[in-house]
Amino acid sequence: MKKQSLLLVIMAFAMVFTACKKEETTTGKSALNIPSAYDSTNFVGNLGDLISFRNHFDAMVDEAKKGRVTNQTASAANMENSFKAGTISIESFTIPAFAALLVGENGWFKELEKASGTTYHVDSASVQGGTFGGYLFDENGFEPEQIIEKGLFGAALVNHAHSLLKSPRLAEVDQALYVFGATPHFVSSSAAKHGAAADKYLAVYAARRDKNAGNGIYAQIRFNFIKLQAALKAGEAYQNEKNEAIAAIISNMEKANFATVINYCQTSIANLSQTTLTDAQKANTLHAIGECIGFTMGYKGIANKKITDAQIDEILALLNAPTTGGGKPALFITDRVNQISKLQLIITKIQAVYGFSNAEIEDFKKNWINEQNR
Repeated sequence: MKKQSLLLVIMAFAMVFTACKKEETTTGKSALNIPSAYDSTNFVGNLGDLISFRNHFDAMVDEAKKGRVTNQTASAANMENSFKAGTISIESFTIPAFAALLVGENGWFKELEKASGTTYHVDSASVQGGTFGGYLFDENGFEPEQIIEKGLFGAALVNHAHSLLKSPRLAEVDQALYVFGATPHFVSSSAAKHGAAADKYLAVYAARRDKNAGNGIYAQIRFNFIKLQAALKAGEAYQNEKNEAIAAIISNMEKANFATVINYCQTSIANLSQTTLTDAQKANTLHAIGECIGFTMGYKGIANKKITDAQIDEILALLNAPTTGGGKPALFITDRVNQISKLQLIITKIQAVYGFSNAEIEDFKKNWINEQNR
C-alpha cells in the first residue's frame, strides 16, 4: 500500500509538467488526478437522440437564414416544425416563456416570415421590414434570426446543459458538452478545417472570447469538463471536485454569453462613432444589436445564473428591446447621438456583474479565432 501511495504522489507531481492539473486535498484522500485530455471513448454512443436534435436545430436556423436573401421567403411553418420535431425536441428543452415568444401568429417565426421576401432600409418608414445589407430586419430594426438562434443558445441549449449537470453521470457529461457545442477535441475554433471536431453554438463564442493563453473562458470550460469526468470516474469521495467543476462550467458558459454581448456592443460603438455611416455599416450595426438582444433574451428565466432577470430586463431596455414590447432597435441608427451611450452603459453593467477586468474588456473586442487563425 505504501508503494502504491508513493506511486500516486509521483504520478500526480509528474502530471503538473504534462499539462495535467492536481487538485489539492486536506481530507487525507488522494488528490484528484486530472488528465490532459477528455475521454471520448463512449462520446458518440452516449449522445442518442441528441444527434437528431442538433440536426433539427441546424435545419431551423438554415430556414431562418433563407430570409437574408432578397425575394426569398422563409417558412414559419418549417421553422416551427423543426422546433417541435423529434423524440426530444428543441421545444422540450426551451424555457416555456421564451418558447412562447417564438410560436404562433405573433411569434418570431412568423415575424421572420413576414419580413422576408422584400427589402428594408433603416432610414425609411417601412411597414414590413426586409433585407438590408445582407441581413433580415423587421420594420422596427429587430433581427428575428438572431432572437431565434442566439436566444435559443441560452433558453434551450444552456438550459438543457444545466439540467444534465444537476446530478450527472458520465453519459450526461458527454451530452452537456454536445449541447454546449464543443467536442472532446476542444479545438477552440469553428473553422471548417477542423471538420466534425469544429465547435458550434455557444462554444464558438466562448472560443472567440478566449485569447488562448490557457486561462480564458474556453480554457476554463475545457478544463472543468475534463475535471468533472475525472471526478465522476474517481467515485463518491470526489463530490467536492465534481461540484466545483459543474459550478465552473455553468459560470463560464454564462460569462461566454455576456462577454459576447459586450463584444457586439463594442462593435456597435465603433461603427456609431464614425462621422458618417455607409449602408453596410448601418446594417452591420443593427446586426450586432440583434446579436446582443438574442444573447441577452435567451438567459432570462434560467434559474442557476449570476445575472438576475431584472438586470437582463435593464439591458434589454437599453437595447431598445424592452420585455414590455414596443421596442425599436432602429433608433441606434436613426437617433444615434442619443443612443450610443446606452451601449457603454450595458458594458459597464455586465462588467460589474462578472468582475471582468479592464484588460478582459479590451480583449473581448477581438474574435480570437480569426486573430490567431485557429
